[in-house]
Amino acid sequence: MRSFPSRTAVALFTILCSNPVLGQSLIGPGPLPDAPIPAGQAAPAAEAQGTAQVAGVVLDARGSAVPGADVALAASGRLGERTATSAADGSFSFTGLPSGEYRLIVAAPGFGAFTSATFTLRPGESATAPRFALTISTTTSVNVFATPDQVATAQVHEEEQQRVFAVFPNFYTSYIWNAAPLPAGQKYKLALRALVDPVQFLTVAGTAGAEQIANTYPGYGSGLQGYGKRYAAGMADATTSRLVGSAILPSLFHQDPRYFYQGTGDGRSRAWHAVNSTFVTRGETARTSLISRTCWAASPQRRSPMPITQLPAAASVSPSKPSASPSPATSPATSSANSSFAGWFHPFPRSRTASIRRRLRARSKTKPHPATRSVAGWG
Repeated sequence: MRSFPSRTAVALFTILCSNPVLGQSLIGPGPLPDAPIPAGQAAPAAEAQGTAQVAGVVLDARGSAVPGADVALAASGRLGERTATSAADGSFSFTGLPSGEYRLIVAAPGFGAFTSATFTLRPGESATAPRFALTISTTTSVNVFATPDQVATAQVHEEEQQRVFAVFPNFYTSYIWNAAPLPAGQKYKLALRALVDPVQFLTVAGTAGAEQIANTYPGYGSGLQGYGKRYAAGMADATTSRLVGSAILPSLFHQDPRYFYQGTGDGRSRAWHAVNSTFVTRGETARTSLISRTCWAASPQRRSPMPITQLPAAASVSPSKPSASPSPATSPATSSANSSFAGWFHPFPRSRTASIRRRLRARSKTKPHPATRSVAGWG
């Protein structure tokens, strides 16, 4: 009975020693020898890390560095790409690259995207990226802000290039329906531009020549001296009409002296717009109002020397162009004093002209003189 425990212990020790797994657990924790690694599996692990590197500089078309550009390095046949940002001097670099074929993709604000040609890296190589230059993008969005006066100035500059048959000025027609309103300064500049146009001088010269041939206003005389007087009077009339009708009155009443081309609609609506524009003009606030310059619509160049009632001596006004035989009732002093006001009274509407003419005829006791014009208008 006493030998049973000893026999049992011997049996258990024999079983434990015969089983390697149980034997190792009894030995205790400790370092185990490394398992042998096949030679064919060591190279891919080292190659995945890579020893090649590539560096380059991002430049623009002028050769200046482009900082903050996004540079991506993509490998052919591999998923994913490595990215970097160019430094202040435009430089960038990629390290730890495995061998293979690569290409660069560069993008920067304000420049078009660039994709380089494919280049090859070998293990351990330090390569320089292909030289390239970014070009300015043609789709860059630029927001330009201008004041209404600046917009009006640019539009008037375009209008000053408009001519009918490439000869006759067409400065007072706007083909922009919603054109910016003209400030007062632009109204005067446009009027002066129309006055100094060469066609204006040729038109007045032709009109003075026609009056010279027809011997209109014979008080000017004949020859070169008479033609010069007619030409000077014609220029004075044109200047007064243009400044008053296209600059002074529109500035005072805040109206736009231009004609706005409709460009759409049928013939009836466009004809109505043309007729309506004779009496209604656009204000500086895009609202319409009656044209304050209607009384100036009849240009002095279209005056008609019709026989008008002669004025009494107390109310006579000398015409701007002298007659061959001035009225004996009009003294030279009165004639010279009133001549400067003659140009300011002629552009009244014809209805008012007729009313004043009837009152003058009732007051006049002398025979009408054919060379005297009414204070109310041109006839």
